[in-house]
Amino acid sequence: MARIILAEDDEIVAELVQDVLMAAGHGVGVLPTGVEALAVIRARMPDLVILDCNMPGMSGLLVLREMRNTPKLARIPVLMLTGRRSEKDVSLAMYDGANDYMKKPFDPDELVFRVEELLPTGARLVAR
Repeated sequence: MARIILAEDDEIVAELVQDVLMAAGHGVGVLPTGVEALAVIRARMPDLVILDCNMPGMSGLLVLREMRNTPKLARIPVLMLTGRRSEKDVSLAMYDGANDYMKKPFDPDELVFRVEELLPTGARLVAR
């Protein structure tokens, strides 16, 4: 079971992502702002972080940049899950250090697949 932090301010999206990943056997903590997410990431060191680009206070891209500039957090895999759809947005997130980028709306099965591909081997769930 992986420990995943999801930073998402849309309650419906957050609930869907949480339900899908929990059904796949992972623990998911949901935080509605980038500031709160970064505080929890620093305190709990998750196996994976999922960030929305558009959040109040601190965007997902700013959280990503802060993670990549903090040695303790730099190696945590990050999946951007966002409504931003342009190639420029994708390129910027990847340049800033995102490991993967998914556009909303998303396929739940693809989300689980991509999350499990990003997880460190020891955090992957072997049997469902």
